[in-house]
Amino acid sequence: MKNRLTLITGTPETKETLHQQLEDILGEYILINSYAVDEAIPERVSDELVIFSSDLIEKEASHLVSNECKRMTAKRTINYQMINQLFEINSGTKVLCVNDAPQMAQETIETLEKIGMTHLAYTPYSPGKKAPSHIKTAITPGEARIVPKSIDQVIDIGVRLIDITTLIAILEHFHLKEKLGWTISNRYTGKIIELSQRLAEVNRQTKLLNQHLQQVVDGVNDGVMAIDRHQRVTVFNPFIEEYSGLSHVHAIGKTLTQLFKEPELLSYMSSPQDEGKYFTMNGYNLMVYRIQWKESDNILFIFKNTDETITMEKAARKQLMKTGYMSKYSFEDIIGKSPEILHTKKIASKLAKTELPVLIQGESGTGKELFAHSIHNQSNRVLEPFLAVNFSALPEDLLESELFGYEEGAFTGAKKGGKKGLFEQADGGTIFLDEIGDSSLKLQARLLRVIQEMELRKIGGTKTIPINVRIIAATNKDLLELIEDGKFREDLYHRLKVLFLPIPPLRKRKIDIPLLVEQFSIENNIPEHKWDHDLIETLTHFNWYGNIRELKNTVSYLSIVADGERITIHDLPGKDYFQTAKIEPESIVDHQLNTKVLTAVKELNDSSKNASRKKITDILSNEGSSLTEQQIRRILENLKKSGYVTIRRGRSGTQITREGVQYIQSSIN
Repeated sequence: MKNRLTLITGTPETKETLHQQLEDILGEYILINSYAVDEAIPERVSDELVIFSSDLIEKEASHLVSNECKRMTAKRTINYQMINQLFEINSGTKVLCVNDAPQMAQETIETLEKIGMTHLAYTPYSPGKKAPSHIKTAITPGEARIVPKSIDQVIDIGVRLIDITTLIAILEHFHLKEKLGWTISNRYTGKIIELSQRLAEVNRQTKLLNQHLQQVVDGVNDGVMAIDRHQRVTVFNPFIEEYSGLSHVHAIGKTLTQLFKEPELLSYMSSPQDEGKYFTMNGYNLMVYRIQWKESDNILFIFKNTDETITMEKAARKQLMKTGYMSKYSFEDIIGKSPEILHTKKIASKLAKTELPVLIQGESGTGKELFAHSIHNQSNRVLEPFLAVNFSALPEDLLESELFGYEEGAFTGAKKGGKKGLFEQADGGTIFLDEIGDSSLKLQARLLRVIQEMELRKIGGTKTIPINVRIIAATNKDLLELIEDGKFREDLYHRLKVLFLPIPPLRKRKIDIPLLVEQFSIENNIPEHKWDHDLIETLTHFNWYGNIRELKNTVSYLSIVADGERITIHDLPGKDYFQTAKIEPESIVDHQLNTKVLTAVKELNDSSKNASRKKITDILSNEGSSLTEQQIRRILENLKKSGYVTIRRGRSGTQITREGVQYIQSSIN
């Protein structure tokens, strides 16, 4: 007849673990029945030997055991297969030891300390107790379900196993010690060897990792030094050896005051700092940064060689230039000495110093792109990317993918691996949105969100990507007019026009034309002496409605068609070659009406009154001219296009310009 044994535990989890342990070792010789107090137990247990999993369970279930049964309370030990997790917790860490009863929690702590796990500060916990709020790590032998919710990290080391002394006692009871004692001893020894092997492997991997980290630290192109909580040096790489003139062997283990004597440097290194500071050390110009490691008293110092940094920045600038992601022009490339262009460059230079969006407005060919490049080139982002996109040159679908990028498989023809959009590529730098007035309302909505939130989502993507870009937009259109026509979003307009830069047309800065002709002549290899003086005079008096671009094209044309030794007026192309004004020459009636309306506007402006259409109508009515407000509105729109008035919303209303005043004066003369 086979020997019989009954195991009684508290929880089903403990029952299953300990039953499996006994079955693995004794199952061939002993029939094992197992019960958990939390489940059903027979009213009477009468097996030859009864094993209680703990003193607590013996007190709770001993009345169910027959007096004829031999009783034994198991001694328990930690599951060695799970113990390695505890080595990953920093020494001195306060941990909660969780079990289902106070006595069991205390027993777990005692067991851990007996086997040498003394590097942690244990606090016992069981249901009904209040968990200390400052403890964020818990250890539990299979009772994770009762760990307080305030705990951030839970380490389950598994149900405690029956130790070898209890197993030997069981063998002695059944007279199996001689037969199985050696086997059990070998198994336990094997478990310890296995644990030792695992710890040895962990130590080997840790040593290897430390070697790799040391190689990384030594290979970093900066001086790297670290100190521990006692202010003693723990890391001292070759570059800091070179900068300080001290050896690694000499520095390790020393304090800061033993290594450095300069009071200002010691003061900086001894106090928390938000920014780096410049120092000269041993002939090197260095920026020193102090970094406090989180959840540690250790401090890291980085010593950057500023001379090498400047060299690297120059190399990075060259690389950006190669990729085309860099501004090509500066304010020196914008040619002109007229008051208008000098004033515009002065304002633009001030705008460059901010991080705010800029809206550049001007006719086609006035040099809006040059100003965008120059603003970036004089900003704090000069070493970061500069990317440009022209809204009039690409179809809407392509524009969207170019701006925001797409994920792999987002649409037919999408590249494998997806693509970064221009906004993402410009991160840290500037993006230039040229001809923004040609964008669709759908695209405007996406642009508005990106500009507002400074984050984007690729086409077909689910992840939100944060970005940091400066926005410069340009247009040759009247965006306010587009807003009134429902073709441009007013909220986007105000997001773009935080700063505003109007670019004067060439006809408002004609004294710059000879300088521009000179520059374009150099580009076309035209000697200065070839230009006839009368031709330069003629070019200076043109209105150039195509602006600088039209003038440049004309110089290129003349360089090709001119046959003689000099380029003269006779070499100019016919009138059909030149761009004409968008507004047809006014008739005598139009001229008279324009003069009357402008005079009324000036009268109201001079008296600090709002030049509304109604007030202008009233003035003209008193003078005998009966025009409706609708007619006045149309005349004002034409005057605005000609640059004679500005029309604003609100109290400022319509204002006459300097050109408008000159128009009135020329009419009088």
